[in-house]
Amino acid sequence: MGSRSTSSDRGYRLRVLMLPWLAHGHISPFLELAKKLTRKDCFVYLCSSPVNLSSIEHQLHEYQKDDQFDFASRIRLVELHLPDHLPDLPPGRHTTKSLPTHLMPTLKHAFDLSRPSFSTNILAALKPDVLIYDFIQPWAPATASEMGIPAVLFLTTAASSSAFFSHFFRGSTSTEPDKEARYFPFPSDAIYLEEHEARKIGTRFGGRSNGLTDEDRFYQCSDASTGFIAIKTFRELESKYIDYLSRALGKEMVPVGPLVQDSQYFRVRPPCEFTSWLDGKEKGSTVFVSFGTEYFMSEEEIEEVGLGLELSGVHFVWVIRFPDRRDVREALPSGFLERVGGRGLVVEGWAPQGRILAHPSVGGFLSHCGWSSVLEGMWFGVPLIALPLQLDQPINARLVVELGVGVEVKRTERGEVRRGEVARRIREVVGAAEKVGDPHRGVNVIRAKVKQMSGKMRGKGDEEIDVFVKKLIDLCHNKA
Repeated sequence: MGSRSTSSDRGYRLRVLMLPWLAHGHISPFLELAKKLTRKDCFVYLCSSPVNLSSIEHQLHEYQKDDQFDFASRIRLVELHLPDHLPDLPPGRHTTKSLPTHLMPTLKHAFDLSRPSFSTNILAALKPDVLIYDFIQPWAPATASEMGIPAVLFLTTAASSSAFFSHFFRGSTSTEPDKEARYFPFPSDAIYLEEHEARKIGTRFGGRSNGLTDEDRFYQCSDASTGFIAIKTFRELESKYIDYLSRALGKEMVPVGPLVQDSQYFRVRPPCEFTSWLDGKEKGSTVFVSFGTEYFMSEEEIEEVGLGLELSGVHFVWVIRFPDRRDVREALPSGFLERVGGRGLVVEGWAPQGRILAHPSVGGFLSHCGWSSVLEGMWFGVPLIALPLQLDQPINARLVVELGVGVEVKRTERGEVRRGEVARRIREVVGAAEKVGDPHRGVNVIRAKVKQMSGKMRGKGDEEIDVFVKKLIDLCHNKA
């Protein structure tokens, strides 16, 4: 068993083992939940591949430095070693970050093959009070059950997207074991998929690894969860979807809150390249553009987004990623950087998203609408400009529009991005012309709603975490 800490786990209310899927968008919510649990006198083992743990170790160091809370002694990083003999998947690729799409089934296969090591070297060795796992690995709760350890599924996606896909794949039928199956409608017409999105989702979820589709894995993991399922959301945001999902899966859904990093220190930290650049811009005049870490935009999408930014006339910070090493100038439209000049800041690879969103000059967030990014945008009170790319992102984008906290960049019937639509939506949210006039119309309504949602999120405290910890303790007592 690999470990990055030697701290004792004795004397805590609960000893929790976490096993997220090998994706940054999943690991980050698990880490935020781990931090919340440590503040409630729990000890957490966070298990992942070494390449992922290297990044987490750096984050923990930064959190402790800025928060002054001793996370390092309460969160132990545990290495899960995947087999390294699979083609094109050496240990450095045991993560979804920068992994080519065609290797994703291979990574799932390798993850499945780590079950014996997880069982013997980690679960049996640590003997945690409870396991918290992700939706990809049905073998994890099965292994825990064999050892008499309660196991709880933690969904890092929105309740609305999980509910919609449950409806999409299984239909509107209750699966409660003690009741006859019956029809009940999906709670909102605002949540839907375009035809090109539905085709893409069908292809994505239809692929198999070890004979299982992602749909199979989701339902097996749901069925195996002991007593209830935890989910990254809160009732004021998604009440009707939480209730629908509970009925559809036949399990109580327990919200654990938005799990956005407590980032008030962003406003008082020393200036960096990004904040210094933003300091020279008017309040609310800049759009932040980022499409996550798990997907590479096509050359056509990059060109249309770039030309849309140029046409919009607003200031922007654009974080852009490529599947291979290349010069940014070669990937962007010809002459783009020269034409936009000091109006734009283009960054290749990574930027401190929370710190940028916290800056008062940022007035809009052009996002792929990964669930964590949606919640982070709302947390900082920044209106969203949704340009979904894959998986649950179209559903998250529709929720953004339904909640009134943003707008969506509409694609063509064939799923193509158009520069004019990108520019129009950016100007609608960030453009100077919409900053004056009737406060009850247009972007002013969006700004008011996202500020209101930010206030609700920040004012909640730890009520969901307190409920969650109590339920975990009850599970362990019932086991005993």
